[in-house]
Amino acid sequence: MGKMNHQCLPLFLASCLFFVSPSQTASNTSSQHHCLSDQSAHLLQLRQEFVEKRMYTKPESYSYYDYHDYYNGSYPKMKSWKADSDCCSWDGVTCDIENGEVIGLDLSNSWLYGPLNSNSSLFSLCHLQKLNLDSNNFSSSTIPPEFGQLVRLTHLNLSFSFLHGRIPSEILWLSNLVSLDLSFNYFKYNVVGDYYHYKRLDLRRIDLEALVQNMTYLRELHLGDVNISSSLPQSLANLSSLTSLTLSDCNLQGEFPTNIFLLPRIKFIDLSYNDKLAGFLPKFQSRSSLKQLHLSSTKFSGEFPNSIDNLGSLSVLDLSLTKFFGELPNSINKLKSLNYLDLYSSNFSGEIPPFIGNLSQLTHLSLSYNNFNGQLPSTLGNLAKLTHLGLSKILNYREVPPFLGNLTQLEVLSLPQNNFGCGFPIWLTNITKLRWIDFSGNQLKGKIPSEISILSHLSYLDLSQNSLTEAIPSVLFTIPSLSALFLDQNQLIVPLTFQNNSLSPLHALGLSENKMNESILRSIVNFTKLQMLQLSSINLKGKVELNNFIELKELRSLDLSEYFQNWSAISKVIGNDKSQPRYMGDDFNYYKDSMTIVNKGVELEFVKILTIFTAIDLSDNRFYGEIPDSVGNLKGLIVLNLSSNQFMSHIPSSLGNISALESLDLSQNSLFGEIPQQLTSLTFLEYLNLSQNQLFGPIPQGGQFLTFQSSSFEGNFGLCGFQLSKKCGNNEMPTSEMRHESSLGEGFCWKVVVIGYACGLVIGFLIGHVVTSRRTDWLVRNFGVNLRR
Repeated sequence: MGKMNHQCLPLFLASCLFFVSPSQTASNTSSQHHCLSDQSAHLLQLRQEFVEKRMYTKPESYSYYDYHDYYNGSYPKMKSWKADSDCCSWDGVTCDIENGEVIGLDLSNSWLYGPLNSNSSLFSLCHLQKLNLDSNNFSSSTIPPEFGQLVRLTHLNLSFSFLHGRIPSEILWLSNLVSLDLSFNYFKYNVVGDYYHYKRLDLRRIDLEALVQNMTYLRELHLGDVNISSSLPQSLANLSSLTSLTLSDCNLQGEFPTNIFLLPRIKFIDLSYNDKLAGFLPKFQSRSSLKQLHLSSTKFSGEFPNSIDNLGSLSVLDLSLTKFFGELPNSINKLKSLNYLDLYSSNFSGEIPPFIGNLSQLTHLSLSYNNFNGQLPSTLGNLAKLTHLGLSKILNYREVPPFLGNLTQLEVLSLPQNNFGCGFPIWLTNITKLRWIDFSGNQLKGKIPSEISILSHLSYLDLSQNSLTEAIPSVLFTIPSLSALFLDQNQLIVPLTFQNNSLSPLHALGLSENKMNESILRSIVNFTKLQMLQLSSINLKGKVELNNFIELKELRSLDLSEYFQNWSAISKVIGNDKSQPRYMGDDFNYYKDSMTIVNKGVELEFVKILTIFTAIDLSDNRFYGEIPDSVGNLKGLIVLNLSSNQFMSHIPSSLGNISALESLDLSQNSLFGEIPQQLTSLTFLEYLNLSQNQLFGPIPQGGQFLTFQSSSFEGNFGLCGFQLSKKCGNNEMPTSEMRHESSLGEGFCWKVVVIGYACGLVIGFLIGHVVTSRRTDWLVRNFGVNLRR
């Protein structure tokens, strides 16, 4: 110890002589001093506790302004730790220059994998002041209460680290903390039945009050995705040093304490995705420090205050999906630092003020789905820095305003559901940085200009639901970055073939309700990266075999809704990985419009489709023949809908093997025979419809069958059971003459074969009539749907 202090003395004196702060000295010169042997031993032991495993996945909830990149800047920092070297020189380690004790440990993005245990040697580093374990994978551990032993901590970051469970009260007694980040520990895990649940951290209201009472020096508090499920204490406004507050997606309730907006040093507030949180904006004071305000998807309401002009430093204002009303005040004109303005679906009205064109720093502007009237001000063409423009369903033009062509920096242009009736504007090709174009739901006519292929950065193009005609330009498929192309519901002629050497990646392709020949299918197999394919209502002629899709190994969602034969290749078509459930399009930064299911007058809109949503919907088609026994191999299936077809066979007893099945609809076919007793083993079955068939015999008793009403079985005159007025007896059994033999009818002779589906494989034959009102709660609980009558 004495020897170490003797060696440290010259530098220590030098630091005093030149008035260099101790913290700077520790950071800059610690590598020149030896750390204590026990500190080195603790660190080496810590290394042994974890496996170095690079993370290729992120928690699903993260924001554009707080993006954690698991690829860039991540590497195994502990790999450089060697027993025969000074630990103060190790990557991520900071030492106190006076005594060699470890006071800082930054292991963020370090590929750590494994549980964070209470007996970890981490808690032996009792002199730690700054600890950053952000962006690792602690294997769904809970936070050990031993963090409370690190009483000198001023900075603690455990975000993005796959932790869950109740936040221990011991952490809340770390009274020296100035920065606490426990955000985005949010992920899914699978179970049979509900099929998946969320895991996240939990913070009780009483513990939040303790945090406010004890951490009086707190400047940064980030609890994004922590489950709080209560109102916020008014005492939160007592944290007078607070500069940054993140409480996004915390299940907050009640009314937000308005005084928090008026804290003297507050710069950043994020309350987004708390759909039960109400509140109002205050009269802002002059010289406010607020720079970013995120209120998206909350119940904040009221008129927008004129005092907004006091927020001279404001750069980000996100009021999307809120309950504000009235006109935009002219005072917004004074927000000269504003670069992000999102008013998507916020109920604002009146004319779009021309002064928006004076906000010269804007890079992101969304005015979509409001109640604006009048014309789009031409001053919008002055926003030279704009990269994102959203104007959905607010314009009253017959053509796209030409002054938008002045926005040469645009990357995203979203103009769906307006009233454009002319052709696709050729001047768009002058905006060479465009990567996202959405003109869906308009009345565009004519042909798609081949010049669009000039846009070499284009990754998403949606021209669906228009009146476009003529052939799709083949050069469209040569755009190198194109990953999502939607041309559904037009009158386009699809090219018969695509050359292998001219295909772009194209991860999502929508061609439904257009004109095409079955030879298109032999060309589509060249799109080997396809994850979503929509080809419904294309009036294919002749026999088409799904073997043509054998190479589509990435396919996650397939909408054919037509007449296909020989589905034995389906197990090879669909991918196998369900280890990290995600939403469709997450990997490629796009998402196509949600799936809609209509049932008994209730319209259910899936805002996003999970890759683990396993459904087969072939309803309302002309399939006939047998339902194969091999359908029982689809062990991960949740929804099976084969209603309104012409199937003529027994109900396969193998359906009883689909243990996760929650909705089964075989109604309005020509099915005969008895209902298999094996179906009573479907313990998660919440909806069953076997009506309007030719079934006979007793209805199986036991299991979920005891919960179904007569409507599930009506129209089968040979059935009997307590659910029906017809009770079973010896003389009630039908004769063999009631058995219906398969016969040829209108259409082609299809024998549907679906095999090989391991547990959890994902296929959505989507859009149709799937469930009844009894399924509504299940859909809301598991898939987050919007219900609209």
